[in-house]
Amino acid sequence: MRVGSSRLPRLLRFGLTFEISFEISTVRPSARADQKVSGGRSQTWTTCNTTTLAHYLELLAGAGLLAGLAKFSGRAVRQKGSSPKLQVLNTALMSAQSGLSFEKARADREFWGRLVESAIGAHLANAAAAGECELFYWRERNEEVDFVVRAGRAVTAIEVKSGRGRETHPGLAAFAEAFKPRRKLLVGGDGIPVEEFLLAPVAHWIRR
Repeated sequence: MRVGSSRLPRLLRFGLTFEISFEISTVRPSARADQKVSGGRSQTWTTCNTTTLAHYLELLAGAGLLAGLAKFSGRAVRQKGSSPKLQVLNTALMSAQSGLSFEKARADREFWGRLVESAIGAHLANAAAAGECELFYWRERNEEVDFVVRAGRAVTAIEVKSGRGRETHPGLAAFAEAFKPRRKLLVGGDGIPVEEFLLAPVAHWIRR
């Protein structure tokens, strides 16, 4: 997709203010000003209707900035009507906006966690853009799965962790009970090393 030069500065301002500084978050169409986003911070942004938001997301995805992920439901109608989860397509945009050095970024557990999750999401989104799979997220009340990948009829649930610890994963358990995925993957933490996951093609993880 080609993005006109007259639109690009406005588009970049929208993308950077709207999302990149605050990682991946769920944005509801027609949200009001001072909408809360991930991390407990708030952003003031112009009220958008569904059509305008969808158009911006299409332009931002075409510019390689971010894409909107639909909520996985197992039903196409419900997926299309869900609020999108915004996925950064290039984590360099987050790093540049943070103003943090690599050492400080690693020391900031909250930011590093968002960066790791975004890197995994970008890897999956690239595969989805190439037609290898479909990419979603899932959330139901307080339960959440970071990414849901569907290739044909095979569904894989993926949870991302940036640190080690004895953590339970109730979101994966709830999703497994509801949808019976072929695979459940934990990336990072005590699961698959982040570097190993990123170095292998997505098909390696979802078609085994």
